[in-house]
Amino acid sequence: MSRYYTRVCNFYYGNHSKKLVDKNKSIPFNGIKEISFDQIEILTRNSKRKIFINQIKYLPKILRVKINLDLKEIKSKKKNFSNLNFKKIPNILGVLNLTPDSFSDGGKFNSKKKGINHAIHLVNSGANLIDVGGESTRPGSKMIIENLEWQRINKILKLLLKKKIPISLDTRKSKIMSKGINLGVKLINDVSGLDFDSETLNVLKKYKIPFVIQHSQGVPENMQKNPKYKNELLDIYDFFEKKIKLLRSKGIKHNKIILDPGIGFGKNLKHNMSLIRNISIFHSLGFPILVGNSRKRFIKELSGKNDSKFRNGGTIASSIYLMTQGVQILRIHDVNETMQGIKIFKNIINN
Repeated sequence: MSRYYTRVCNFYYGNHSKKLVDKNKSIPFNGIKEISFDQIEILTRNSKRKIFINQIKYLPKILRVKINLDLKEIKSKKKNFSNLNFKKIPNILGVLNLTPDSFSDGGKFNSKKKGINHAIHLVNSGANLIDVGGESTRPGSKMIIENLEWQRINKILKLLLKKKIPISLDTRKSKIMSKGINLGVKLINDVSGLDFDSETLNVLKKYKIPFVIQHSQGVPENMQKNPKYKNELLDIYDFFEKKIKLLRSKGIKHNKIILDPGIGFGKNLKHNMSLIRNISIFHSLGFPILVGNSRKRFIKELSGKNDSKFRNGGTIASSIYLMTQGVQILRIHDVNETMQGIKIFKNIINN
């Protein structure tokens, strides 16, 4: 029998959404009236079709049961954690790279004063969390030793936490995770999908800390060398499902887990656009979704001669689209500009 997947679609946003929900014409997403939907797309490896929610009752029983279980996850309210508020979409994960070689801002904030000031600016601009990283994982980057990574982030991390700034720690290494958790970080963000370091699962189990599972094909050194999938959307969905089962089997039972499809991590333009366009498929897994769309290469590839250094236009446009698809968290470099775009969009659509 074919494996079926449910992608929620045909979203409504803002006051129009609230009116439709009140008239029982659409279903609130995560219990939030401001975002609702009235269709789903049913996918297999060989087919896909869209139907309205009120047509589900006409489907074969086995399929109907599967879809209703998926809808239960899509409709369910999410419990807040790590300074993230899931009654409000989107949350913003502000980027603080303390590296000399990150793809768009390497070396810009890796002094103590500049790093602290930038983190404060990001929080004041609307970031819920600051994602601090000391190792570049851009395409082609090389791994650095643990001591160097900790040396880059240690002092700034302590000062930020002393100032009560909520921190997400962007690292692939279990010992860095442990040190950061003991200092007080609120979230672990591992771009390797928890695969880089065999001790990572033990650390996450010991501390019961919230964490991000990011999908990545390959490692930074080679991930952009001709990446291939049978079906990028469903392959990555299956990756998340298997990873969650593994975590449960290892004794990690909490639900403070975030899923990130890993835009640009072992994906070409076709893969990235398929993931962004169809991002709402991952909601049926039942966990908040994080997308790192900020300043990514797909913006350059789509905009051509209109590319710019910081790619603010493409970041804001894709952020607004992702927000209207129910994506709960966006990882953003230019928080002030992105928040400006989001606020303007919300005001236009609600008047």
